[in-house]
Amino acid sequence: MITRRAWIGTSLAPALLLAKKTTAERPNVLFIAADDMNNALGCYGHPLVQSPNLDRLAASGLRFDRAYCQYPVCGPSRASLLTGLRPDSTHIFENNIAVRDKLPDVVTLPQLFRTHGWRSVRAGKMYHMDVPGSVGTNQWDDPPSWDVAISPPGQEQRTAGQGRNITAGKSPARWDAIAFSGDGKEQADERATGIAIETMNRHRDEAWFLGLGYLRPHLPHVAPGRFFDLYPLDAIRPVVNPRGDLDDIPLASEIAINTRARDMGMNERDKQEAIRAYYASVSYMDWQVGRVLAELDRLNLRRKTIVVFWGDHGWHLGEHHRWHKRSLFEESMRAPLLIAAPGQKGNGKATRSLAEFVDIYPTLAALAHLTPPGNLEGQSLAPLLRNPGRAWKSAAFSVVTAPGGIMGRCAVTARYRYIRWSGPYPAEELYDHQTDPHEYTNLAGDARHARALTALRGVLDAGWQAARAKV
Repeated sequence: MITRRAWIGTSLAPALLLAKKTTAERPNVLFIAADDMNNALGCYGHPLVQSPNLDRLAASGLRFDRAYCQYPVCGPSRASLLTGLRPDSTHIFENNIAVRDKLPDVVTLPQLFRTHGWRSVRAGKMYHMDVPGSVGTNQWDDPPSWDVAISPPGQEQRTAGQGRNITAGKSPARWDAIAFSGDGKEQADERATGIAIETMNRHRDEAWFLGLGYLRPHLPHVAPGRFFDLYPLDAIRPVVNPRGDLDDIPLASEIAINTRARDMGMNERDKQEAIRAYYASVSYMDWQVGRVLAELDRLNLRRKTIVVFWGDHGWHLGEHHRWHKRSLFEESMRAPLLIAAPGQKGNGKATRSLAEFVDIYPTLAALAHLTPPGNLEGQSLAPLLRNPGRAWKSAAFSVVTAPGGIMGRCAVTARYRYIRWSGPYPAEELYDHQTDPHEYTNLAGDARHARALTALRGVLDAGWQAARAKV
């Protein structure tokens, strides 16, 4: 691990590259990631979650209401986003794989900025990091992406405080909730915030790409007690799934979710505690974001900084009795995306246009006037930043795998979600968001929807190339 003393003295990219653009022409990029973050934020209309800092960020930029990851698991999703390539091209379908193990010559998003003269710094989790197991290590990081890379250690489930493993004796999967006193000086996210603030101060007169990766709200849900206090248990209403909801969900989908299905054995009070802990972790993460944005404003850097906030994928909180990611339902595949770029006409607005996380790389390249590699498989969202209501791509795509050769592929359109499972348990799913926004009724076997099923099969088969927006 690089020490703070060492990274302060790390050299910049070659002066020849620095000369290509003046500082005024090179916007900073504050690239903030949250782990296992679904759309439970105030700016996305959540009635309980308090996220004032991200709400303000959304109000200053463009909020993407239908942004989808390309694989609903940390490592493959992040690899796809940071390379601009889909999982079929990265060949990363699981965690604990470094990007260059599969793509030794790839030019990543932060690497593109670094080689063009931006100071590239990582604080916290950006590529895959096993939480809590590898917190504080650089095990699956990508050294060519950064001038400086720091993985702050943290106490995680060893944090002293009030809490418990809510699923103890009920499920082999843990759900730790710990409320501690103070602000959490021993937490990795607190330390990452400090590194980000120090970086902005030391390099305020340079152009930088700052990857700030927060662990929360990933399990274990550790947060100061004051954030738990925001959510009285009796105010939390767990999801009520309709009777028989699981009857038309294919076996392959249930295998993929593994031990975090069927409510993990939790009773109603357990569910309330689990949801409260997730919300508390979200608000704690939001507080950290607020500290960084306040410093950005204090330094008068907001006017020349592109701020991006994203979650690597969604997270179920009881929908379909699931408490995890690794599904192709809306709650797992959809995640927040906020882009606040100076001077864009779409700032302060929202868009319902379909966006994919693989689009983020070409978007930032376009905003910084950089030429990205020619093999990128996303499409720049810059036109939506200028005009959020314009016509855009016709579908978004994601994939997930499970043991035994199970492969699930999904295509989402403005109205439908279509899922195809291949392997030992082949099956199809079709959901109509117009009549069934929570995806409770699988229409794939209903003859009345045969025409829609045929059309969605064609969308999935045609793939992302056919779904691209015309610009």
